[in-house]
Amino acid sequence: MKMHGRQLALVFALFVASDGRLLADSAPAELPDFYPSPWSSGGPDGWDAAYKKAQEFVSKLTVLEKVNLTTGTGNQADLCTGNTGSVPRLGFRKLCLQDGPVGVRYTDLNSAFPAGINAAATWSRSLIRRRGEALGEEFRDKGVDVLLGPVVGPLGRDPAGGRNFEAFGPDPYLAGVAVAQTVEGTQSAGVIASVKHYILNEQEHFRGGISSNIDDKTMHELYLWPFADAVRAGVGSVMCSYNKINNTYACENTYVINQLLKNELGFQGFVVSDWGAQHSGVMSALNGLDMTMPGDGVRNSTYGSYWGGSLTEGILSLAIPPFRIDDMVIRIMAAFYKVGRDTKQVDINYSSWTNETVGPEYWHSKTGNTTINKHVDVQGNHTELIREMGAKSVVLLKNVGNALPLTKPPSIAIIGEDAQDNPNGPNACVDRICNVGTLAMGWGSATAEFPYLISPATALEKQASEDETVFSNVKSNWDLGAARAAASNASTAIVFVNANSGEGYTTLDGNFGDRKNLTLWNGGDELIAAVASANPNTIVVIHSVGPVLIDHVKTHPNVTAILWAGLPGQESGNSLTDVLYGKVNPQGKTPFTWGKAAGDWGIITLVNSSTQQPQQDFAEGSFIDYRYFDREEIEPSFEFGFGLSYTNFTYANLTVMKQDVGPYEPRSGFTTAGPTFGGINQDPESALFPEGFEKVPGMIYPWINNTNISDDPTLIDYPFEAHNRSAQPILPAGGAPGGNPDLYKIVYVVTADITNAGEVAGTDIPQLYLSLGGPAEPKVVLRGFDEVELKAGETKTVAFNVTYRDLSNWDTEAQDWKVTSQPKTVYVGASSRYLRLHADLD
Repeated sequence: MKMHGRQLALVFALFVASDGRLLADSAPAELPDFYPSPWSSGGPDGWDAAYKKAQEFVSKLTVLEKVNLTTGTGNQADLCTGNTGSVPRLGFRKLCLQDGPVGVRYTDLNSAFPAGINAAATWSRSLIRRRGEALGEEFRDKGVDVLLGPVVGPLGRDPAGGRNFEAFGPDPYLAGVAVAQTVEGTQSAGVIASVKHYILNEQEHFRGGISSNIDDKTMHELYLWPFADAVRAGVGSVMCSYNKINNTYACENTYVINQLLKNELGFQGFVVSDWGAQHSGVMSALNGLDMTMPGDGVRNSTYGSYWGGSLTEGILSLAIPPFRIDDMVIRIMAAFYKVGRDTKQVDINYSSWTNETVGPEYWHSKTGNTTINKHVDVQGNHTELIREMGAKSVVLLKNVGNALPLTKPPSIAIIGEDAQDNPNGPNACVDRICNVGTLAMGWGSATAEFPYLISPATALEKQASEDETVFSNVKSNWDLGAARAAASNASTAIVFVNANSGEGYTTLDGNFGDRKNLTLWNGGDELIAAVASANPNTIVVIHSVGPVLIDHVKTHPNVTAILWAGLPGQESGNSLTDVLYGKVNPQGKTPFTWGKAAGDWGIITLVNSSTQQPQQDFAEGSFIDYRYFDREEIEPSFEFGFGLSYTNFTYANLTVMKQDVGPYEPRSGFTTAGPTFGGINQDPESALFPEGFEKVPGMIYPWINNTNISDDPTLIDYPFEAHNRSAQPILPAGGAPGGNPDLYKIVYVVTADITNAGEVAGTDIPQLYLSLGGPAEPKVVLRGFDEVELKAGETKTVAFNVTYRDLSNWDTEAQDWKVTSQPKTVYVGASSRYLRLHADLD
């Protein structure tokens, strides 16, 4: 049954407290169904032209060809991580989908970029966009159609979450800006971006069955926010996640796919399942899924797939209406044309399953022997960008007495495993599932092969040689005597420590993807203590996936500097050396909060359950990371947005100028009726395997095995509303990709003067925060930032645009964004707690 407005509000009211938070002691309410799955219709920024091309193409397709484009051909069945079928009759090849967010996975002669969390730490729109463009270029030139990234799910609710590093941090505004820039950059290179994992996949434990239970307000104001920015940026694909949302799997959840994504956010591209995240056949299609990956994995079934021949049967039996299968393919092809794949596509020139030049094209069946790896070098000049981003993402957390930058120190001691090369090479561990040598990439599917990895020890030894600095290097974390001895004999001791995490398909040192604690790995705390006990000028470098507990390091009198370098990719050592020696003045700001104790975030990873499908209530609402610290008045070690420079900046002259843009207007009206393209041959004979056709073993096909197909959809209880192709009401918060266009009207322009009051050039990141008022709202929320390069003594005026969306809260009854009557205050400062300027908004 369809629900809108007040009906939906009543459903949420059953389990939402007055402040919008899920009631912890209540059973999670299952969400109402939302049918039919909205059909695409084109839109601005290239969607109209793409939709027209897609319509022309899809109108020529048979049922079997449509099914072929929606169904993966099977795990390791073909060259790419994911492959669809093809349309040979029209000369249309299979679509190639490939991991991942930091580089082309499972190939060679590619780059290994800094992780998403490092990109966010730069707070640089231009750098993030350039990273996206460079990634797109490398995927394009390998023949990839769909880049499986970027990531804004997990958002980062749990600081120990295993895959947080893939994303852009727990603030929705920062994540939204970063994902939009990445999408625009990637797709400008001619590759479809697939933003993931949609939605609420916030931990790795139980990810395949956990139910993330959330209220409507929190969903909109926190977790959906960056996905809206991705949709507004024109993203071509969204990958649905493994978990359930309020007890329905994400990949067949009509609330998150049909209502939120395709209806409210106006998403025009296609929804693809995470690998193995599909749990039904006809129902997943009716509920909004457009493409399944990898396509196989359904044991003891007729076709080995929920789709393939099963989808064909569903179409022929009319369980799936013609307008729905047409829309599935239209969405895929519209995304294809929007990024220009029809003019920028090159042959797939690699195999995900081996680096041998000659081998089986169809890896699973070991058939089709041919040249499968052409070893195409796609790196271009991306080394320079990777080095720059690695340096500008370094966050200087402490710098006492101008310990940094270094200037030809008499002697330095480099201490710790994290500074070193992996003796077996940077790619010795499959999917980086180890912690040997310097940490420059987390583990899991979001990995790529390093073409090389410059370790800190290598880069610093080179710098020391140029400076005629005495250099010593202690490679072990465990020989504390050697560490103390080296430290005591050096004018500067630099100790390297780390903390790793990854995807929850394996365990590393007792960490099943998610971190089991927030402490340093491999005896890092003991190593720092040993070095600091012997040298009063100890510098600590941290490579980590997120925050670690280091307040005891911060307060140690002999620790003069602390730097967080994150996961910087292949140029790790060079990037760090550029910062340590002042070639790059650090501009990085921490994209997450550093607590003093594990309980400071108020979130505990769910690791023990009597069932593989446990319930996890997001009872904290929108109060995660700095919002929670602020509400509970917890003093962090380092607050969100904090980061030092080698110079100082002052802020002055805050001005607020209200714009005459008129009121926010909810959208109304109706869509067009659900369109169909081309006819459907309902004769099952036309869908049988061709006589004499030789199957590739293990590959999924669209053909059916026999003609015994029911044409009576009432025999199975499929929802009647899913077959309704009549015009549908436009939601108040909808109307265009990203939501109601009025949300993005600029209501205020806020300006401030930023001055470099120091003696060296530097880049500041002024940040704008809003207090939205109200007793149940966060103290402040980030709503703007800028990157300002300033010479010594120079002043520049920065301007921030504040939109209706920035000022609004989600109204659960109206099912729309509303600017409340509560007083609003704007702040401009250097972090979430260093708010230097403020003004009331009328």
